Amino acid sequence: MNKIKLIALLAIVWFSACKNPVGQSKKGIDLKAFLKDTTTNVQNGGVQVVSINTPKGKFNVWTKKIGNNPKIKVLLLNGGPGASHEYFECMESFLPAEGIEFIYYDQLGTGNSDNPKDTAMWSLPRYVDELEQVRQALKLDKDNFYLLGQSWGGILAMEYAIKYQQHIKGLIISNMMSSCPDYGKYANEVLAKQFDPKVLARIRELEAKGDFQNPEYLKLLIPNYYEKHICRFPFAQWPEPFNRSFAKLNESLYVTMQGPSEFGIAGKLAQWNRKADLPGISVPTLTIGAKYDTMDPAHMKWMATQFQNGSYLYCPNGSHLAMYDDQQTYMSGLIKFIKGIDSGEKKVAL
Repeated sequence: MNKIKLIALLAIVWFSACKNPVGQSKKGIDLKAFLKDTTTNVQNGGVQVVSINTPKGKFNVWTKKIGNNPKIKVLLLNGGPGASHEYFECMESFLPAEGIEFIYYDQLGTGNSDNPKDTAMWSLPRYVDELEQVRQALKLDKDNFYLLGQSWGGILAMEYAIKYQQHIKGLIISNMMSSCPDYGKYANEVLAKQFDPKVLARIRELEAKGDFQNPEYLKLLIPNYYEKHICRFPFAQWPEPFNRSFAKLNESLYVTMQGPSEFGIAGKLAQWNRKADLPGISVPTLTIGAKYDTMDPAHMKWMATQFQNGSYLYCPNGSHLAMYDDQQTYMSGLIKFIKGIDSGEKKVAL
């Protein structure tokens, strides 16, 4: 190699290094700063146990932070109710690369948090109060706090926003309608009619008897409901984080709030309806719907028109777990919304 070519090559290498210095991603994210553990005491991987006050005394709830971004902190509210944070682990494959900090949170009675084993504790107002205590403990505020609720977590997120939206920078309602009676109607009038009539009749017969633990009940639901509307993969290939999360499901919490049936809601949430309150939410809000969801995607699209600053993301190949079965659509839309709000937009075209 002659001297001129060598100098030219070194110049190219030097220029490239200046454009992408060590610790800097191609997207301009300071990876060293993003990955820095800002814990002031013993570093433990971002875990923070929060002590909360309840009518039945003090309990501890578990949180874990992934990444460090003072401007974007996404708190995740899992579904069920009664599941744990683990099925959100797919976020680790997408959000850190975009410099988006997110926080796992096991609600009281779930996952790594305390379980008082008291059905009186399973109430929506108490969970809203718990969430506000967690927000304060994690020092989340209107300048950085994004709240993402999926399924039951979407109910909790809406309820929280109605009371405390002054603390939120962005709101994401994933795979949840704003009315449980409407959800029940959709389950009975749309989803149930997609079943083989004989299969549906047998499911209804088992439900009428309260025979929800009968192995036949699950055997009928897996191919006819779960694989079509919960997660559109063969049951044996369902994502491991989701299986791990729901293997820990708090059935007491689930049945108390949701009810034992998979069709609609029959528990404490049966009459929950916030459709009339959506126009009062001014914080930028994203609703996420999916074609094959247990929730009506048309309703979730309508919800986006009711918020003062609503955006809508549609997942054409997804179901209730669109974050897995329509992953690229879900994650790219979520990231675009968060970054749009961070840059000052109120609504984001997706």
